[in-house]
Amino acid sequence: MVRRVAVIGAGVGGLASIKCCLDEGLEPTCFERSEDIGGLWRYTDSMDGGRISVYRSVITNTSKEMSCFSDFPCPEDFPSYLPHGLLLEYFRMYSRHFDLLRHIRFRTTVLSVRKRPDFTTSGQWEVVTETNSIREVHVFDAVMVCTGHFQEPYLPLAFFPGIDTHFKGQYLHSQEYKDAEAFRGKRVLVVGIGNTGGDLSVELSRVAAKVFLSARSNTWVISRVSDHGFPFDMVNTTRFNHFLDWFLPSAITKRIRFRKFNSRFNHANYGLAKPLEGNSELPFCLLSGTVVLKPKVRKFTESSAVFEDGTTEENIDVVLFATGYSFSFAFLEESVRSLFDDNRSLYKRIFPPQLEKPTLAIIGLVQLTGSVMVGTEMQARWVTGIFAGWNKLPPTSKMMADVLKKKPNPSERENLKLSFISYTDEIASCAGIKPSVLRLLLTDPRLALAIFFGPCTPYQYRLVGRGKWSGARDAILTQWQRTLKPLRTRVVDDSSDGSDGWCWLCLLALPVALTAGFLLSRHPWPGWSPRAGPQL
Repeated sequence: MVRRVAVIGAGVGGLASIKCCLDEGLEPTCFERSEDIGGLWRYTDSMDGGRISVYRSVITNTSKEMSCFSDFPCPEDFPSYLPHGLLLEYFRMYSRHFDLLRHIRFRTTVLSVRKRPDFTTSGQWEVVTETNSIREVHVFDAVMVCTGHFQEPYLPLAFFPGIDTHFKGQYLHSQEYKDAEAFRGKRVLVVGIGNTGGDLSVELSRVAAKVFLSARSNTWVISRVSDHGFPFDMVNTTRFNHFLDWFLPSAITKRIRFRKFNSRFNHANYGLAKPLEGNSELPFCLLSGTVVLKPKVRKFTESSAVFEDGTTEENIDVVLFATGYSFSFAFLEESVRSLFDDNRSLYKRIFPPQLEKPTLAIIGLVQLTGSVMVGTEMQARWVTGIFAGWNKLPPTSKMMADVLKKKPNPSERENLKLSFISYTDEIASCAGIKPSVLRLLLTDPRLALAIFFGPCTPYQYRLVGRGKWSGARDAILTQWQRTLKPLRTRVVDDSSDGSDGWCWLCLLALPVALTAGFLLSRHPWPGWSPRAGPQL
């Protein structure tokens, strides 16, 4: 029987894990090497101890309603997209509300996590920590590793000949970037066109003499703001859209996305064309010439960068690598680390399937098309339910088969993000907390409509099962009010409210969609191959 649980890290995953442990009657002890909560979202100017934090100007690229803890909505006066300071304040409010801080030991580094000699029967772990140069040895029944995937900067210098042998300028990883002032008047090359690369290019363009953005692959530029000024993820991340992705042939859904993403501007004209959230200013920077898009770098000379298309940019002062992060769990003993080479070797991206006892969980090591914070809390709820004995894992053979089945082909490794709704629904089903739209349609049609056609907010996973929250229904039905509240600082007359008509349209469309999905799953049309679809 698991009672004492070690939680490593007091970021988003750590806080959620502590709270979920308490919900299940477990006894968590969280070890955090810094002096405060928040993980990488706690901004600091320094990089003492190699600690990774966000840069000064960062703003979330998922909205507050889509990113909050499932039983603790963000304050209604918070903006939809949060600067790091407000997000950290939200974490503090959450910690105070559920009394989490007393379970955290700050300034404590975990040195090693090893199996106890009787692990095959007890499942226990020996955890060695260090606080103020004093080492302690603890015994825990289970361990939740909540260090996430932003652990070690990935700096692939071997793929850029000359960068460390010939180039005389400065090069650094985006981890070291704090603000743009240090780059004033310089010619900067940003390598990598992910979210960070795009954001930093825009920010640097305001002070640098010139910014070059090197991209090795095509990219879709997606604004945080969608139709009618609503947050993009609240409009697009819905069960209805998820149903259409499953119901329609993939060629049609790809065409729909192509037309949608190309509606604001023709990506081909910009040398762009996979999703990149939040860089809506990038097209203007390209139009104004403050950012110049370049292909993959072939090599560096003393002061220039030579690109694969044969062009050269001279007098480069700084190369900023926005090339992401890698992860390693140096504190885990080698026999455990060897069980998974990456998160795709973990059952449901959480459990090492070959471990004799399921008492080690890796929390937050997953990349989703939506908020990782929501996925992380979902993982913690399922894991603590297993530790408490409410949920069970399948046999090792079935877990291994599931892992092998879901491992991507080499050609699919470029985009490792999982579908937000597919993954959270999958974990929720394992935990017994996934809502049934069909059942709600019979018992609470208004709520069913909001769940199916509205944004897939985390409150949906508090409607049923263990951890059911009495405020979930109201949180779902008022989510648009909280979204609009911070914008109501100047009242204007607006009599064009068609919400009643839209509600009736949804009420008519929902049974049609459900019936179509039911019939198609049993009588597919010729040439249609069923994909993993939504369970309504």
